[in-house]
Amino acid sequence: MQVIFAVRDLQRSLEFYEGAFGWPRNEWIEFSNYVELITPSGQSLGLFEREGFAQVAGGEPAEIPEGRVSPAYVYVRVDDVDAAVARIEQAGGRPLSPLAPRSWGERAAWFADPDGNVVAVAQPAEVAAAVD
Repeated sequence: MQVIFAVRDLQRSLEFYEGAFGWPRNEWIEFSNYVELITPSGQSLGLFEREGFAQVAGGEPAEIPEGRVSPAYVYVRVDDVDAAVARIEQAGGRPLSPLAPRSWGERAAWFADPDGNVVAVAQPAEVAAAVD
């Protein structure tokens, strides 16, 4: 599976995701308006400038007003959720739902990226407790 976000400023979004996760770029796929980052599991996150996204998808991506967020999110399981939260905050992620134990057995937190796309980071609660 691959996730592709429509973004206003490709460089700003790239800096956010590289700072937040440190995922490397896919060297084989990089255009002036599109970049892919490879996750540790081998899947990818694409960042596509809005105009190119609209041309390829055949429809204009929804405008996300300031302070609002997209109606979907990417859920990323990480080895150290506390460190991931710190990196996302340092990269400029807007906190939405704080890091907390969740009823499904994970500790998770949600953030908005610079474009209002939502990213959650999580770790199984028993693993997170062992790290503490």
